[in-house]
Amino acid sequence: MPKVTHPAAQKGDFLVDYEEKVFEDVKADPGEKALVTFHTVAFEGSIGFVNLLQATRLQRKGFETSILLYGPGVTLGVKRGFPKLGDAAFPGHQNFNEQITKFIAEGGKVYACRFALQALYGHGEGALIEGVRPINPLDVLDIVLLHRKAGAFILDTWTL
Repeated sequence: MPKVTHPAAQKGDFLVDYEEKVFEDVKADPGEKALVTFHTVAFEGSIGFVNLLQATRLQRKGFETSILLYGPGVTLGVKRGFPKLGDAAFPGHQNFNEQITKFIAEGGKVYACRFALQALYGHGEGALIEGVRPINPLDVLDIVLLHRKAGAFILDTWTL
């Protein structure tokens, strides 16, 4: 059996070179848009939260950024908490709410499909985080098409 002869990693150690950046830091040209779509369930994996962070990063790079919550994606945009709304039942419980609130405060737009909200998940518009705009289910395709016509960067978020 080979022996491990180097000391064990300690808190504060670096295991990778996190400072090296391989690609240029791309910024939006004036008027460029981005759309991040979510067809994923809150807390069912990391992709929902990771791409909320990506949407915030796009906004900070100068893109006029919108988020589309449709299908199970509307679960990212509802108020949550336990035992009361706003309470964190466990660490990270309010991650989605806090990130969406921050995104909106920084100028991002968030849209949620009314059909999915009511028909699929039994929520009314009052369940949405403040600033999330409910939209007609027919608008779901049109927002994507409008962004496509504008030459926007579109990031689709899906889980099965």
